[in-house]
Amino acid sequence: MASKPGILTDWPWKPLGSFKYVILAPWAIHGTYSFIAKGESGRDLGYFLIFPFLLARMLHNQIWISLSRYRTAKGNNRIVDRGIEFEQVDRETTWDDQILFNGAIFYIGYMALPQTHNLPLWESIGLIITALLHAGPVEFLYYWFHRALHHHFLYSRYHSHHHSSIVTEPITSVVHPFAEYIVYFMLFTIPLLTTVFTGTASIASFAGYITFIDFMNNLGHCNFELIPKWLFSIFPPLKYLIYTPSFHSLHHTQFRTNYSLFMPLYDYVYGTMDKSTDTLYEASLKRPEESPDVVHLTHLTTPESIYHLRLGFASLASWPHSSKWYLRLLWPVTLFWSVIISGIYGHAFVLERITFKALKLQSWLVPRYNIQYIVQWQREALNTLIEEAILDAEVKGVKVLSLGLLNQGEEMNRNGELYIKRYPQLKIRLVDGSSLAVAVVLNRIPKGTTQVLLRAKLSKVACAIAGALCESGIQVAILYKDEYEKLRLRLTTESKSNLVISTSFTNQKICLVGDRWIEEEQQKAPKGTLFIPFSQFPPKKLRKDCSYQATPAMIAPTSLISNMHSCENWLPRRVMSAWRIAGILHALEGWNVHECGNTMFDIDKVWQASLQHGFRPLTTPAAA
Repeated sequence: MASKPGILTDWPWKPLGSFKYVILAPWAIHGTYSFIAKGESGRDLGYFLIFPFLLARMLHNQIWISLSRYRTAKGNNRIVDRGIEFEQVDRETTWDDQILFNGAIFYIGYMALPQTHNLPLWESIGLIITALLHAGPVEFLYYWFHRALHHHFLYSRYHSHHHSSIVTEPITSVVHPFAEYIVYFMLFTIPLLTTVFTGTASIASFAGYITFIDFMNNLGHCNFELIPKWLFSIFPPLKYLIYTPSFHSLHHTQFRTNYSLFMPLYDYVYGTMDKSTDTLYEASLKRPEESPDVVHLTHLTTPESIYHLRLGFASLASWPHSSKWYLRLLWPVTLFWSVIISGIYGHAFVLERITFKALKLQSWLVPRYNIQYIVQWQREALNTLIEEAILDAEVKGVKVLSLGLLNQGEEMNRNGELYIKRYPQLKIRLVDGSSLAVAVVLNRIPKGTTQVLLRAKLSKVACAIAGALCESGIQVAILYKDEYEKLRLRLTTESKSNLVISTSFTNQKICLVGDRWIEEEQQKAPKGTLFIPFSQFPPKKLRKDCSYQATPAMIAPTSLISNMHSCENWLPRRVMSAWRIAGILHALEGWNVHECGNTMFDIDKVWQASLQHGFRPLTTPAAA
């Protein structure tokens, strides 16, 4: 929102929220019906193609979004280093408003202007007129209107909304107040209406011009440089005719220079060209891929999780992962992308980058799903993928790699110990994060607690929690005798008395739960029970009369929050899993040892380190 919102700031369909596309439904239905009902001689292809063209525009923009986020995460040719925040993602979720507006105007224009009926697919004269009118009056008028928008009166009421995004993404280009966009639309209709009234319009000129505008807008806001220098060497005057991403990026960081639309010509003519344009352009082109200090290795969970990735839909990635009804309708598309990602993309890739203090942090994604980790015959292939990621990180000079989700596990790779034994000379340190996960759970147990119920597979974390509680004098109840006997073998003589067998849930109001916790057991818990999970994955919440904590996680420090704009799986905004934080702490503290296999850090030491570096306990319940 602008600092002093003016009239017509909001788009007309804002009250409709996510249902705003219903305003196109009558037009799309009418266009389809007309196309089908009329005979071949009476069908109007142009009218029928309006809605599919709108969908194609959305796909075009989404491709740019994913490409930009991937390239800026890797770092090569990145222009601005600052991170994007949740506020910007929320502000830019309205990027499709302009597509919706254009669609409505196209349908109305078709009904009002008979000249738009039955347009030919191609008309060369119309394409030439469109190009000339854009290079002439459109670029000229846009330049001066843009300069006017930077006057205090208009800037505070309208254009400051767009400039709130200092670090741009492709969709930043179309995030404007409604009144401002109306003027832009009027400018861009100059070539289109001219060809209509001169009888030279065609489907190609309309679709081509709009696609050109989308392409150039996305290009200028993508935050990585991709225009090769040899183009300007071959044809030097080109620098007056086409801008570069670094050219427009300077407009968002300097504000008072580089006002041009797509042609820098008018900035040269009127003396508003930023003096550092060429320097930034060349520096961005030479910028190499970034070498991180810490890598967190994660993976996909459900097939729908591809949409929740930072590289997927920005609006979904910025909220905790939850199932959406409309994503279920995309199952054929989801299945297609699942095959593409898991079948063709055969190695881990960069998903996200953030900075914290002097550390460069990255998340890498193994393109595999939960179900593939569960199937035993897939484990060798998965271990190979994880091993390749570790070796790749070693080559890049990464200091610490933390294993997230199912990339660690006793059945999978013995909590990462497999890789240490295969490569004993590794300089990179592998961290499974068990110590911090245990510390988070222990500090979530309410003070004054005398007894808890522990129910889960006896993992490394489960055994450590049970041992720590028994040592501190808290009684740990176990439901099954075989689990009780296994835990007793791991306890000291003094603490064994605090481990007991319980035949029911009646007396336990605090349940520590992990993997293999069945629904029947959850239903037997008494009313008001507090469930505290210690596994990587959250339990299914079946009881409304009980409360559930989130999986082991902490709130990120303020300096780290300023770089974050996506959620880690199902965790709330600005919250990181204990396993991911553990890798960061390892690097910050310079702990030059692995935390894998049976190795555990001093639990109190790792907890105190997390607090000293600004991480805070997550005390709120898990998201519903």
